[in-house]
Amino acid sequence: MTVPREMPEKWPRVRGPGRAEEERRVRANAREYNEKFQYASNCIKTSKYNIVTFLPVNLFEQFQEVANTYFLFLLILQLIPQISSLSWFTTIVPLVLVLTITAVKDATDDYFRHKSDNQVNNRQSQVLIGGILQQEQWMNVRVGDIIKLENNQFVAADLLLLCSSEPHGLCYIETAELDGETNMKVRQAIPVTSELGDTSKLARFDGEVICEPPNNKLDKFGGTLYWKENKYPLSNQNMLLRGCVLRNTEWCFGLVIFAGPDTKLMQNSGRTKFKRTSIDRLMNTLVLWIFGFLVCMGVILAIGNAIWEHEVGVCFQIYLPWDEGVHSAFFSGFLSFWSYIIILNTVVPISLYVSVEVIRLGHSYFINWDKKMYCAKRRTPAEARTTTLNEELGQVEYIFSDKTGTLTQNIMVFSKCSVNGHGYGDVQDVLGHKAELGERPEPVDFSFNPLADPRFQFWDPSLLEAVKLGDPHVHEFFRLLSLCHTVMSEEKSEGELYYKAQSPDEGALVTAARNFGFVFRSRTPKTITVHELGQAITYQLLAILDFNNIRKRMSVIVRSPEGKIRLYCKGADTILLERLHPINQDLTNVTTDHLNEYAGEGLRTLVLAYKDLEEGYYEDWSERLHRAGSAPEAREDRLARLYDEVERDMMLLGATAIEDKLQQGVPETIAILTLANIKIWVLTGDKQAYPGSTPTFLSPETAVNIGYSCKMLTDDMTEVFVVTGHTVLEVREELRKAREKMMDASRSMGNGFSYQEKLSSSKLTSVLEAIAGEYALVINGHSLAHALEADMEVEFLETACACKAVICCRVTPLQKAQVVELVKKYKKAVTLAIGDGANDVSMIKTAHIGVGISGQEGIQAVLASDYSFSQFKFLQRLLLVHGRWSYLRMCKFLCYFFYKNFAFTMVHFWFGFFCGFSAQTVYDQYFITLYNIVYTSLPVLAMGVFDQDVPEQRSMEYPKLYEPGQLNLLFNKREFFICIAQGIYTSVLMFFIPYGVFADATRDDGAQLADYQSFAVTVATSLVIVVSVQIGLDTGFWTAINHFFIWGSLAAYFAILFAMHSDGLFQMFPNQFRFVGNAQNTLAQPTVWLTIALTTVVCIMPVVAFRFLKLDLKPELSDTVRYTQLVRKKQKTQHRCMRRVGRVGSRRSGYAFSHQEGFGELIMSGKNMRLSSLALSSFAARPSAGWIETLRKKKGSDGSTAGSPSAAPDKMLKV
Repeated sequence: MTVPREMPEKWPRVRGPGRAEEERRVRANAREYNEKFQYASNCIKTSKYNIVTFLPVNLFEQFQEVANTYFLFLLILQLIPQISSLSWFTTIVPLVLVLTITAVKDATDDYFRHKSDNQVNNRQSQVLIGGILQQEQWMNVRVGDIIKLENNQFVAADLLLLCSSEPHGLCYIETAELDGETNMKVRQAIPVTSELGDTSKLARFDGEVICEPPNNKLDKFGGTLYWKENKYPLSNQNMLLRGCVLRNTEWCFGLVIFAGPDTKLMQNSGRTKFKRTSIDRLMNTLVLWIFGFLVCMGVILAIGNAIWEHEVGVCFQIYLPWDEGVHSAFFSGFLSFWSYIIILNTVVPISLYVSVEVIRLGHSYFINWDKKMYCAKRRTPAEARTTTLNEELGQVEYIFSDKTGTLTQNIMVFSKCSVNGHGYGDVQDVLGHKAELGERPEPVDFSFNPLADPRFQFWDPSLLEAVKLGDPHVHEFFRLLSLCHTVMSEEKSEGELYYKAQSPDEGALVTAARNFGFVFRSRTPKTITVHELGQAITYQLLAILDFNNIRKRMSVIVRSPEGKIRLYCKGADTILLERLHPINQDLTNVTTDHLNEYAGEGLRTLVLAYKDLEEGYYEDWSERLHRAGSAPEAREDRLARLYDEVERDMMLLGATAIEDKLQQGVPETIAILTLANIKIWVLTGDKQAYPGSTPTFLSPETAVNIGYSCKMLTDDMTEVFVVTGHTVLEVREELRKAREKMMDASRSMGNGFSYQEKLSSSKLTSVLEAIAGEYALVINGHSLAHALEADMEVEFLETACACKAVICCRVTPLQKAQVVELVKKYKKAVTLAIGDGANDVSMIKTAHIGVGISGQEGIQAVLASDYSFSQFKFLQRLLLVHGRWSYLRMCKFLCYFFYKNFAFTMVHFWFGFFCGFSAQTVYDQYFITLYNIVYTSLPVLAMGVFDQDVPEQRSMEYPKLYEPGQLNLLFNKREFFICIAQGIYTSVLMFFIPYGVFADATRDDGAQLADYQSFAVTVATSLVIVVSVQIGLDTGFWTAINHFFIWGSLAAYFAILFAMHSDGLFQMFPNQFRFVGNAQNTLAQPTVWLTIALTTVVCIMPVVAFRFLKLDLKPELSDTVRYTQLVRKKQKTQHRCMRRVGRVGSRRSGYAFSHQEGFGELIMSGKNMRLSSLALSSFAARPSAGWIETLRKKKGSDGSTAGSPSAAPDKMLKV
């Protein structure tokens, strides 16, 4: 290979360890040369362990947990005879159990990761080696290899497209795995390589590529191909990225540029972060506090031991000598400290962590088994891919959602139209009147048209009648739709047409024209053939004036068979209405009313117009167009001026209204989640422009349209702020004005706020969030880049968090993650990110909770997610039912667990003052071992797994029930101290009541009742009964399992108690079970049972009284809902008819949002005439969303009532 003169002479030959790659250099068919650079292989690895490293690495990770290290420390202490007052098995058994369960779970998860990696790495690919195509596994593909792809195959690595079976090196790909979009995208090889069609030529190809290093920018690529002393620029349009699928192209060849972890798909996967819930973090803090409390108790008792030994114990040295090695009271106290640390360690038993994992596992299975989250159409169940975040689902405050494929189906439906001032598309009843909600008749019958698409549905027969009656305006309307587009057509069999559209909008419009009798049949570079009501007519295609985001319109100039030259144009209403001839004024007014009506229903609008051109004018204009297209400089500007010139003084034809088909249940889900005080931000991705287009930014009209199509924005909102600044100063000023408007509006409504520039950020944020009115913020990617800079991010966050809805448009995957990180950093709120494509992976991994949409667009988002399901509407049930219940159950479990263990452990502390601080235990060691494992574990597990405060229907009906989790009301430091106080109170009564009774009590035979073993049995029995009654009070939802576990645990206690004091165990293990018959003798005394009953009543009655008063004087919302439920059972069900609320609003054009810069230049060049087509998705009817406004108004009127715990049932919002 001859290196051209312009090629740099020095490049980094080898990427050293830890050294960042600055540029990549790849030579085709030269493995030895490329291996010098130590590029990554195509093998991917997402697993963490292998057989050798699993045990040490997993144990190292587990002992990063404070609790595991703490219990290991206790085990070491128990192995020291001088200080051990309990057997070592009381700690090692539960510790090994915890480590084993966690290791098995981690091993299982990693096994599935290995399995997934092997499945991908072992896929087969055809690699050109030595001039011969050989089958190789993906993991054996190397940078610089040339590989062959066939139709419907996944792209194995990031490839430079060299040639394909299509003319001019074109190929078509589906990028659903990358960005969630199902519409086809075109890629093209550079001309110099597009002729390398056979393996012999490719084997001799030795070109060298110099390009950018690996990065995560899906829409950008820069590089240069050096070959035969020439250099050729490369762009993203020449690249096939890993994760794409080759479609409608028989074969293609590509040169591997990036492999394995260097591919853009893997670069966007981000680093897997270990996610912890807020409860986990709080528990770690509480464990440290409890350990500090434990040390304090140990110090107190150790000081007591030293004093007692010095003052009293010295008198008993003759028959109570100190242990060997103990020579002073101080050293005795030192040993006593460690002994008490061991005895009192049960304030945080290791069984707590085992129980937490079991409960989380149960909650995960409930999600997996939920039939109401199963999508039968796609056969996709919901899946909890992690077991550690379930309770965090009940605390979400911010949801960050992708749009395409997540909120929408990416399906456009031709819904309504206006032709020459006459509106079509309203659903008519049998009498010809506008049908009411739920009265939809049969769709229009298109059987007269053999070429009609059977999946297309339209509900207004008057439009078809107008076509059949020969209305010239209607005919011209559909003629425009059949000619003005860049759609490709393929006819696989006679009459079986398939359309390939660059956007779903174009596909919907051309399909509508097809069904109404104007069938786009085929095209060549210079002609378009349309079947108009059965007659084939070929138009000469003179020019395509392509779409871009500045023009917001596209036009075609055609010559009819009669020789008439006409320009057809369609575009955004805000642009086209300004370009009409003044004679159209009256028609414009009527059409504008129709546009407002369509906008009020959230439809995406386009305006259609035409203009007749004189032959002489067209010839002159065409000559100037040719010169502008050949200009070496300012080509785009010259073309834009010529386009602008010809697209003036047009005649208005009408307008179309397309529904951006949302996924089922999206409007209802967003409305209900909003009522649950969850803020939803839509972060929609950047759409690529066609090469050569001028970089532009999303228009305000189309950005706002995103919000209306998703039902996030309503015309009831006070104002929608649109931030489109191109500089830091512009963005800062727009954000400042938005904050000022919100503050001014609040002042005018009498809220008493006064805006001050010098307010602290925290104060300003709280004031802004309390303002009256509902606001929304729309910001594009370019402005967002400035807003996320360090000196402006707080201002942006303050403004955004004061709004009910936030929409960030044209954002990159990195910006999505940055927005999520910003909220996490400053708001300290639980965030959830939901998406369906690889461009959402970084956002999903950054958020506290990541949710992947599965079943349609790809698996990258699902693989990176914590939870997955097939439709956005299931998010409502995941949060409001499973999330809220998980949070409630976990909080009740933790409160009860700390209570019962402090009640159990603190008895030792009080006993220490009466046993000479000798580290003697109240209970025998078997009771200590079994208390948390057998006697009290199953009832609290049943409560933690099955409990619920209200049924699932009420959880959905009253979204305000979700707020306690957001405010972290059910388990926090305050609730923890209340549990601890209750446990200490119970332990005091548990010790001193039996102690006081036993001081003077006697048996039935007159013998003294007070002995150590009888006292231990009495206290232990009282403890088990008290905590069992307490969990009965805490259980809000009784099942057979709860009954069995609670009463079964009590029965198990008495069975084991009598067994351990039986003669049989004594005969087998005389040294271990010496107190034969003690339990039977003790529990045979009425005094003992009266003592147990008194202890139970005194411990439980204050709790019962407090809860009764609280329920009566200050009930929580859940209490009121339960009361309402009881009342409803006694009353007849009342049915309320919800009135549909109409909405009018400003026009919103969907044209600029839905399109990229088109394929007009490509079509006119004739390079893409061998095309297969993309079958359009089936159309479904649009769900009505009028009731959402009623919900939002109800929220405003009931917000103060529903938010109050004492809210009356008849005042609550019912969804």
